Amino acid sequence: MGNSIGRRILKSTCINCQFGCGVLVHVEGGRVVKVEGDPENFLNRGKLCPKGESSLEYLYHPDRLRHPLKRVGKRGEGKWEQVSWDDALDSVADNLGKIRNEHGAESVGFIGGSLKGMLGDHLTRFSNVFGSPNRAGFQANCMMPRTYASEITYGFYAVPDLENQPECFVAWGTNLSVTLFHTYNKALRAIEKGAKLIVIDPRRIDLAETADVWLQIRPGSDLALALGMIHVIISDHLYDKDFVENWTVGFEKLKAHVRAYTPEKVGEITWLSAKAIRKAARLYATSKPAGIQWGNAIEHNVNCFQTTRALCILRAITGNIGVPGGEAQWAVPANFHKRVSADLHLAQEMPPEQRNKKLDYEEHFLPQAKGRITPQTLIKAILDEDPYPIRAVYVAGANPITSLSNAKETYQALNKLDFLVVAERFMTPTAALADVVLPIATFLEENGVISPSYSSHLIEIYQKATSIPECRSDYEIFRDLAKRLGHRQSFWEEDAQCVDSLLKLVGVSFDELKQINPLQCVRRFRDYETNGFNTVSGKVELYSSFLEENGLDPLPAYHELPETPYSDPKLAEEYPLIFTSSKEAHFLHSQGRQVASLRGMHPEPLVHIHPDTAGKLVIAEGDWVYIETKRGRIKQKTHVTDEYNPRVIGVDYAWWFPEKGASDLYGWSESNINILTDNKPPYGRDMGTATLRGILCKVYKT
Repeated sequence: MGNSIGRRILKSTCINCQFGCGVLVHVEGGRVVKVEGDPENFLNRGKLCPKGESSLEYLYHPDRLRHPLKRVGKRGEGKWEQVSWDDALDSVADNLGKIRNEHGAESVGFIGGSLKGMLGDHLTRFSNVFGSPNRAGFQANCMMPRTYASEITYGFYAVPDLENQPECFVAWGTNLSVTLFHTYNKALRAIEKGAKLIVIDPRRIDLAETADVWLQIRPGSDLALALGMIHVIISDHLYDKDFVENWTVGFEKLKAHVRAYTPEKVGEITWLSAKAIRKAARLYATSKPAGIQWGNAIEHNVNCFQTTRALCILRAITGNIGVPGGEAQWAVPANFHKRVSADLHLAQEMPPEQRNKKLDYEEHFLPQAKGRITPQTLIKAILDEDPYPIRAVYVAGANPITSLSNAKETYQALNKLDFLVVAERFMTPTAALADVVLPIATFLEENGVISPSYSSHLIEIYQKATSIPECRSDYEIFRDLAKRLGHRQSFWEEDAQCVDSLLKLVGVSFDELKQINPLQCVRRFRDYETNGFNTVSGKVELYSSFLEENGLDPLPAYHELPETPYSDPKLAEEYPLIFTSSKEAHFLHSQGRQVASLRGMHPEPLVHIHPDTAGKLVIAEGDWVYIETKRGRIKQKTHVTDEYNPRVIGVDYAWWFPEKGASDLYGWSESNINILTDNKPPYGRDMGTATLRGILCKVYKT
């Protein structure tokens, strides 16, 4: 795509978060001078969020890592020497290779964080050819519970169809205006045209202000509410009888199961009135078609997978699956996602006996979840050396000290390692503990393909527009490490060749897609009438025989979370409040605190406290306060607001302070919410999920 002389405009995709908004990248003389939203992109139609608008600040930030670094002082002391790429990669390959030779490849762990673009695919490929089954990520707390529950229940990941007017739209555990703004805009248009709105959120988000029903739920009790709504819909005979009779299995078992979840009982659990629960259930069931946009918040506790299962069941019994204005099924060409996994991940390269050495191999998780280990399993193995020691860790796209539960134990574990390598754009608290730090590229400096599925299915590419000397893509790093470790044949020479090989699956080349980016998938309506559902029974599995055969609950059952007023009344006497957290538009997890435009919008960590609670605690707007659980305390600045229930506080998450310097590990423990969370059992039985919200705490002035 061209323009005036000396300027190129490239059609690309922003991956500063995982949603894949289309961008136009303006390049002059090899330098990117502008990044703007692509008005032709179906997803964002020319708009960008603050993270996307800050792309140039990320690219040319003066504090970006621009050379490989090796530690020369004590771990965490902040003393480094600049080395060449050859020296850095030789050091990483020598250390990982030596540990593999002496202790087995399983003694090396891999942590992948915010897996934007193809980072997760490249990390998976490398760990498989290296021979380590111990690859940890955040999937048990993010997106994959929703994906697996959808596939097990009705065979595909359903997305609310806002292109065709719904009669009702439900925003459940998602603040669309800051986390999914392109869906937010579509939802606003549907509401303006008359769609009823139900908001389920502990916080009075902007959509709650105009909602027909806002359920201010107790954090972490979403599964109980979903089961209560199913109870009402079945008891009041509001379910879609024709769809249930012809296209589901297990309805009678579901009906018997939810009898115990009366609105009165569920109201006690959720802090909602029975009247409000009945109103929401009836409005949703009688407004057809209807769609549920769910969010990451429902995946942050031990019930997460079964919560997403219950929402899938809600969609099904009301007949909203695969209908215009309801829950759309997107047809991805050539079964793209599964074929990408098979072609790119090279799981077959690891012998079964080696994969069986995986740390949590004996856990009875979902088969789909067994490709990775949980982060807490990796931390435990480092500290306890059980069932064997983990001696080295490679971290890509993650900041575990701020992002993993029980941050103090994460810090202790990383300090104990024989060798730690971190690939990063900026120095972070985790990178400050590393033996080798590798400077990585932004999305403007590499090639890749993505297929976001949160609101609309597209196949998109991002393409290299420029390069910063000494910064390399994750692909290039893994390729060169593979060469040094004897796996030269496992990686293409160029990342563009990798992308080309994947795009052959959909009959288009990388060069062709550069011109038309993105490739839009199509929606299928009532596809099940011809092809059935891609499940064990060929129908929607309300009662899942697949889960039953794998030793898991075939119907969702609510379990009270640890450390709540109901599970631990004695603890509640000392810690009378409950904390939750929420995402802001400015940052992606722990990223962006050093970017001036983003930090300027949100300069300090804020804890949201109700005026009544603040008054009782003699806390005023702007006061710095301690937030404490039985694991420790952090401090944040008070924002007094009635957005939350007086018994609930909203804590900013993933905070650290780039301005505080490496020798202090950038203030990693001062305001970090994961000082407060736990990594001990109970976990979710199906995916090993730890609880990150809805936990007892107390607040007092610093």
